Amino acid sequence: MPNADWDALLAEIAACERCPLHKTRTNPVPGKGNPAAGIMIIGEAPGADEDAQGLPFVGRAGKLLDRLLFAVDLTLDDVYIANILKCRPPANRDPEASESEACIPFLRRQTKLISPKVIICLGRIAAMRLISPDFKITVQRGQWFERGGFHMCATFHPAALLRDPGRKGETLDDFKSLVQKARELGVALGNEG
Repeated sequence: MPNADWDALLAEIAACERCPLHKTRTNPVPGKGNPAAGIMIIGEAPGADEDAQGLPFVGRAGKLLDRLLFAVDLTLDDVYIANILKCRPPANRDPEASESEACIPFLRRQTKLISPKVIICLGRIAAMRLISPDFKITVQRGQWFERGGFHMCATFHPAALLRDPGRKGETLDDFKSLVQKARELGVALGNEG
């Protein structure tokens, strides 16, 4: 991946004023992990901790995501983690359609530059935006779809698991499926050599 393209994208995200969220953000949150990873993990939007640090999934939900990754032997060298929105919506409300529309070109460019083999959407909002507008997370989680040349599935958002811990087992199964699909598609994972 050309570093100049990646650096230009990060600079554009940092300077973005496409929607009103730039007025209330502390930091933009482009993503973290390996920008050459074969696996991409996509959530909906940063929260307060993420806004403060400029990194996705660093709060309580992020700690749970870290544990899920650890449980299936994945590290930040194996994945790139991003959100649809790069700025925090006030009071962690759901993203508005206009905000998603303003920000989705950044995610598309990230995805094109990273060129992952597999993508897992965290939560219904990411799944509805990236897989299907009528996606039902409780019914379709863990199912694989092909969209735009990418193999995609969705699972519960870690924040939802904090509210409903009984779904952690299903989510862990989805992460195991993610690793299996990545291996099937020839993704080299750090723990394999």
